[in-house]
Amino acid sequence: MTRTQIQLPEPLFGKLKRIARTRDVSVAEVIRRGMELYVQTCPDPEPASEPWTMPVLRGSGGHLVDPATIKAEASAIEHRSH
Repeated sequence: MTRTQIQLPEPLFGKLKRIARTRDVSVAEVIRRGMELYVQTCPDPEPASEPWTMPVLRGSGGHLVDPATIKAEASAIEHRSH
């Protein structure tokens, strides 16, 4: 089983706690059961016809941009603004 963290609005968490208490199970169990039902209602995603590749990035002038240079360029712009 995988551990994860989620953030819930207080009203929702309160409802989950009440449901768990009335059914004598943990809040985690209520969430698991809810997610199992949710997953059953969602269609399986169709497999991609082609493997994903990095999209071509274009600079402001429409020219091709090497993704490896983006961070350096962004850092230089940020440095100039200080």
